[in-house]
Amino acid sequence: MQLPRLSDFGRFWRLIAVRWMGQGTDGLYQSALAAFLLFSPERAASAQAAAFAFAVVLLPYSLVGPVVGTLLDKFSRRQILFFANNLRALVLLFVACVLLLGNTGLLLTFTVLISFGINRLILAGLSAATPRLVSEENLISANALSVTGGTLAIVLGGGVGVGLRKLFNIFGSSDQADAALVMVAAFGYLIAALLALRVTRDEFGPEPHVVAPAWYEGFNEMREGFRYLTDHATSFLAIIVVAIQRGGLTALTLMALILERNTFNNSTNPDAGLGGFALALVLSGVGIMLGAIITPPATRYINRFTWSRWAMVAAAVMPIIFALTLNEATLIMMGFFTGMAGQAVKVTNDAIVQQTTSDIFRGRVFAVYDVVVNAAIVSGALLCAAFLPTSGLTRTVPLGISVIYLFAALALMNKRIFK
Repeated sequence: MQLPRLSDFGRFWRLIAVRWMGQGTDGLYQSALAAFLLFSPERAASAQAAAFAFAVVLLPYSLVGPVVGTLLDKFSRRQILFFANNLRALVLLFVACVLLLGNTGLLLTFTVLISFGINRLILAGLSAATPRLVSEENLISANALSVTGGTLAIVLGGGVGVGLRKLFNIFGSSDQADAALVMVAAFGYLIAALLALRVTRDEFGPEPHVVAPAWYEGFNEMREGFRYLTDHATSFLAIIVVAIQRGGLTALTLMALILERNTFNNSTNPDAGLGGFALALVLSGVGIMLGAIITPPATRYINRFTWSRWAMVAAAVMPIIFALTLNEATLIMMGFFTGMAGQAVKVTNDAIVQQTTSDIFRGRVFAVYDVVVNAAIVSGALLCAAFLPTSGLTRTVPLGISVIYLFAALALMNKRIFK
């Protein structure tokens, strides 16, 4: 089979522009929050504090997901992307003010929850719109391009954020530098909002149909999404496997953060820890890119089930090697190979869900998808924190993740139920 050319994606590039701009800004914003909460000289980092930060970032969508599904299947997705990005920029201006005050309590938690809740609405809308802009045979390639490019944009944005923070530190305190970084992120979200206007009002969908009469009936609509998935077992299992993969990856990321902050670098020099963690993320991003590059051609010759299954097995290998060595070199290698294998699983299973879901249900199904995956990510962070010592050195976490990955590959992805 012939691989798709870049020109085959046509106006899908306009959706990609919105996604990459927004996710690059996400990386910059998250680097500011990480620096403020975990890599400030006056603040000690612990697994529990880091897990709480992960929860603050990811739990919002589990709360607003039911509403999101209804909104995406009821109103113009283009308009939702435009107004949501503008609202996110406005919220970030308030977050910058909170950081200037050095507030690490409920006020910061509340504003960050709002900002990331909006973010999940935007990502679900982009996923629901994707099948409307590309052919079914090019869905895996489209997901590889948009999702992986978005992930790399987050990594790049985080790197730019680290660099800008060092520059801003020259002119003010660390809290002022973090606040300035958040203000730059607000400007990035405004650009993403304007990019959404490059498509027509109804180009992203949804198709005209009857849906719940009001947003507050979102829980009923989300229940319909669950019912739809119970009738499509392949899609539901694809979501569960991605949730397991992402939950394990989050636990490994949390472990890497604590190791770079407290063990592999001098704990009294947080900037060194931040630099080491940034390097690990960059190499993980390279692995993610390679996983996305090899998946589309591979799935044209290898059954998608087989490819996803063995990619999950491959993701379980490096955590075992790290558990046997417990050093920085194998930590970085683990990030690279686990990122590559994990992205192969994500890209393939995203396409499975998109292909087996009717457009009038896509908003609700992807709302369910994100709720399940984000709940798994938060669970992974919290469970990791429960077993992670202050140093971050442990064999329990990587070995446990390997066992769970192998279970997902060999039991959940059984050919008799995953077709």
